[in-house]
Amino acid sequence: MEVGSIETDLDSRIAAHLKGLRIARNWSLDELANRSGISRATLSRLENAETSATASTLGKLAATYGITISRLLHLAERQVDAYLPRSRQPVWKDPSNGFERRLVSPPADGLSGEVVEARLPAGRRIAYDGPAKQGHEHHLVLIEGRLFLTVEGIRHDLGPGDCLRYRLYGPTAFETPPESGARYFLFLV
Repeated sequence: MEVGSIETDLDSRIAAHLKGLRIARNWSLDELANRSGISRATLSRLENAETSATASTLGKLAATYGITISRLLHLAERQVDAYLPRSRQPVWKDPSNGFERRLVSPPADGLSGEVVEARLPAGRRIAYDGPAKQGHEHHLVLIEGRLFLTVEGIRHDLGPGDCLRYRLYGPTAFETPPESGARYFLFLV
């Protein structure tokens, strides 16, 4: 690999990481500009890897995010495993109701999406008061069974192959009928 492409790759990773930090805090470019004292245009060019960050700019951004410059760069330098075999996908199971959640594509610096595979046994219900992140985009695809998904008071009856797309601002509830469990994929963007 040529030196120029190594620098370009690092700039791209830094750009993706900077964007990820901003999005994780649910800040707009304008809000980050106000907090950091860096122009919105410069921030946009940095996040799109159209320009390289200066030490001064990195210092301002690191201070805004409450981390050191070395930590900011270290986080950007970490490689995300492109290949994640099923055996390495973390699984969590709720012992109280049998709900199983596999992180097919877990969160990672520089990547905005996640993929979750979930199984909810027959006759079970899980309710959430609200999202961890307001306006978070969800795409749920039911693979097997039947699922009643209530999003902000609207109930949806899903069958195999059905997809429900929504931005989450309020409460949700996942429920299966007594005769059928559900297996689905949830794509979080």
